Amino acid sequence: MTQINTIGLDLAKQVFQVHGADAEGAPLFNRRLRRAEVLRFFEKQPTCLVGLEACGGAHYWAREIAAFGHDVRLIPPAYVKPFVKRGKTDAADAEAISEAVTRKTMRFVPIKSADQQAAAMVLRTRALLLRQRTQVINALRAHMSELGIIAAAGPAKVAALAAIVRDPTDARLPAVARFALTALVDQLDTLSEQVERLEREIVTEAKHDEDMRRLTTIPGVGAITAATVKALVPDPDGFRSGRHLAAWLGLTPRSHSSGGKELLGAISKMGNTELRSLLVNGATSVLRHARNNDKALPWLTALLARRPFKVVAIALANKIARIIWALLTKGGTYRKPGVMAVGAANA
Repeated sequence: MTQINTIGLDLAKQVFQVHGADAEGAPLFNRRLRRAEVLRFFEKQPTCLVGLEACGGAHYWAREIAAFGHDVRLIPPAYVKPFVKRGKTDAADAEAISEAVTRKTMRFVPIKSADQQAAAMVLRTRALLLRQRTQVINALRAHMSELGIIAAAGPAKVAALAAIVRDPTDARLPAVARFALTALVDQLDTLSEQVERLEREIVTEAKHDEDMRRLTTIPGVGAITAATVKALVPDPDGFRSGRHLAAWLGLTPRSHSSGGKELLGAISKMGNTELRSLLVNGATSVLRHARNNDKALPWLTALLARRPFKVVAIALANKIARIIWALLTKGGTYRKPGVMAVGAANA
């Protein structure tokens, strides 16, 4: 019987598709499996290469299948799509995964542990609550402005609006409006409390984790950014250099070159949006401090003098990403000017 060399698994909620191929890539089978049959199927198969798309639930299935001795690899869905010959079916997807996973130049996604996924859940929960809090604030401001009551910009200034809503003697609010807006104010307090509780947990974890403590020594990198890096970049050694990490985060120009002509556009905005935003926000904070600081790094001051503020912020975020890679792969902590320049150049 022909030896199974590669299996492509197309994930789903209930009905999965598996495509098997031999060492030459010739198809051996393409069949459906119910969810309860998946692990029993792979337990009976000889050790082989298994490919999955990096989608919802992929890390769980990768860990479970790898426990049987299989070599499991996760592929970004965008890299699988070119191998789909025609149409969109589960069978075609499984066949494409089986073919893509054998490519020598294919790029794979590191398999995350359950603890790494749990850390990412904390961060995503915080991000969701922040979005909900922003929605509530915007709704409260909009409703109050309809009655001619406004407050200064910024989340901290919303407390003045909340005080008006909770003041029964303020005649500017009709009773029915106060009843409705009190629900928004209560919801805002609840969301703020939940966000603070999550942030305390993240800061506590950052104090106990050696890598996170070292990352927070970098200007512009706080506990939230350090925790996000640890959760979303589980294998920094998978990048050949800090420049590759910065490119993965979308902090490098988009290239559209042909015929020997190099055309560079705006940043590509690839990779994780949340982590890129945190790095850019951290860089922006550093720049605001550097603009009026005589002790700021000379190269940063010179760059601010000849480039727009936002362009410099992206450049600094790129540099911070490279420093992060250097600290995670080579050890050590961030060191100021002279020593830092050498370390950053090597990153």
